[in-house]
Amino acid sequence: MSSKPPKPRVAVFKFASCDGCQLSLLDAEDELLAVAGAIDIAYFPEASRRMLKGPYDIALVEGSITTHHDAGKIQQVRRQAKTLITIGACATAGGIQALRNWKDVSDYVRTVYAKPDFISTLKMSTPVAEHVPVDLELRGCPIQKEHLLEVISATLAGRKPNIPTYSVCLECKRRSNVCLMVACGTPCLGPATQAGCGALCPSMGRGCYGCFGPMENANAPSLAERFRILGATEPEIERAFRTFNAWAWQFRKVSEEAHGS
Repeated sequence: MSSKPPKPRVAVFKFASCDGCQLSLLDAEDELLAVAGAIDIAYFPEASRRMLKGPYDIALVEGSITTHHDAGKIQQVRRQAKTLITIGACATAGGIQALRNWKDVSDYVRTVYAKPDFISTLKMSTPVAEHVPVDLELRGCPIQKEHLLEVISATLAGRKPNIPTYSVCLECKRRSNVCLMVACGTPCLGPATQAGCGALCPSMGRGCYGCFGPMENANAPSLAERFRILGATEPEIERAFRTFNAWAWQFRKVSEEAHGS
């Protein structure tokens, strides 16, 4: 009688982040139990005491690269992983901590730490893809647990994940939301932001903050011009595009143009 093939080995790694995306996986509860039956979670410090060495079939990576240690470790992770998937705004776009990229990080170190001479950090907070090849990016701050389960299931099945690439505007239409920019003159990043949250903020009467980063073929400059028509100042436009995905190049370009105006 032939033995069963080994289960795919999955590892979860954390870099500079708040752990929110890893918690999204743990929040899957019943769904996670079904997935766990098909995989071997070999490395997951957030949820297990068992830490097995690679190689791994799938590596899920949360967090941005902010230190010299991080830069070296992500190279090791890449060598150990057959498929590397980055999860969340920090891993895919540098995260909220990428706001430091426009300043001298040593100024922050001197302000925050009593002994700044003990702190060793990189000048910038950057996404994982700027350091190693990435097979798939899963966006969100935090990610949606359903998306993560879909990505894992699709990877195991050898198919393309069914993850939306359209804008938040379509989610608003599905919920029959009145467009805040048209009806209320409220600046909203929804037209340039990838769907995934279910139009959470617009459904509460607040403009989208861009948690899921720029959508496919996002026309961020056109959206910034619409903000100007609504009366937004250049500093307000700069702040609007410098949130969770500030270092995503589509948002970064617009914010830098507004800063220089």
